[in-house]
Amino acid sequence: MLKTKVGYSENADAYLSGVETAKMANVIENPQVGLFFTSCVQDQQKLMEGAKSVLGNVPIIGCTSSAAICTQDGYLNKETGYSGMMLFGGDVEVVTAGSKKTDESPREIGARIAKEALSKVKGKDKEPDFFFMTASPANEEDYMKGIQDVIGNIPVFGGSAADNTVEGKWSILNDGEYYADGVAIAVFYTDGLMKNIYTGAYHETDNVGVITKINGDRTLVEIDHEPALKKYAEWTGKDVESLKGNNLLTETICAPLGVKDPIGKVTAVRHPMFGNDDYSMNIGANLALNTAVIQLSNTPEGILKANEETINSLNTLMNNEEKSYFLVHCGGRRLGLALSKIEDQIYPEVKKAIPDKEFLMVFTFGEYGTGDHSSNTVGGLSLSYTGFGE
Repeated sequence: MLKTKVGYSENADAYLSGVETAKMANVIENPQVGLFFTSCVQDQQKLMEGAKSVLGNVPIIGCTSSAAICTQDGYLNKETGYSGMMLFGGDVEVVTAGSKKTDESPREIGARIAKEALSKVKGKDKEPDFFFMTASPANEEDYMKGIQDVIGNIPVFGGSAADNTVEGKWSILNDGEYYADGVAIAVFYTDGLMKNIYTGAYHETDNVGVITKINGDRTLVEIDHEPALKKYAEWTGKDVESLKGNNLLTETICAPLGVKDPIGKVTAVRHPMFGNDDYSMNIGANLALNTAVIQLSNTPEGILKANEETINSLNTLMNNEEKSYFLVHCGGRRLGLALSKIEDQIYPEVKKAIPDKEFLMVFTFGEYGTGDHSSNTVGGLSLSYTGFGE
């Protein structure tokens, strides 16, 4: 049977934080991988050294989490730091790999680390069941394509590294090393139950247009042949000049953009991050020319309530066989709740839906998951909630 255990610490000493987190988690048989999430204000090398001093050769991968993590016992957001881990063991084999960004294309890096991970599998005739991925915010879609070129289109869960202030202080953790730009994966082989719900939990409005000009993959220049920022201001009734610069990031938390997957099963959220002087918008995930973009909407209270609602939907999907949960919650959503002074309600909302089972919630700058018969998807301002059963 697949087993999981969550450990955590708020020790300001990074080494001891890693030790305490790993010790708390290390009570299951046949530990295979620790998914490890930390505060960007602490020494990442010391955090991993502490955790590795307990877990030895068990691989540890993960990333920094934005401003907090959350466990079954509370909301951990001390300014001096925190760490949390979900350790997987029991009847499962997990192989890991990772890489800093190199001169290779992100897709080539993804394929290379997938091949490296699969080379470690003991039973060569096995087929993988699902995988965890974390990457720096920028090239997530291409890393994922390269990984899936090798392992196939199996379900993904995970999210992008984050910091507390959106200034690039994030880290990817890869079994003893850390880096700001790159990717790491864990590939799972198990008969244990895994289900994922990936959602923005926003409402779609009637404000819809066609992307008629982009610059690169992530700059939205025109919607319906009009400057994108002006079109967005028209849709939302906001003053266009007030949306320039970093203001756009917070102004769009409750009213982001969305794009549908090819069969309409997932509306992937596209978070506008920066308003440029030419009225284009820098977006937190990839765009495609001549596809529809939808203005989405929700209230801070609705964004908060989505936690309980999504977990309840996940429980239904799992036929109530869930034993533990790995919850990836967008750091931008958390910021929106903090600005609305209801961040302290995240833990009570989750506990309503998970009163007596373990979970680890992390706050990322990009979320990955899969919907009903959809392909794996990358987006922002989203929830990627995964349940595990024996």
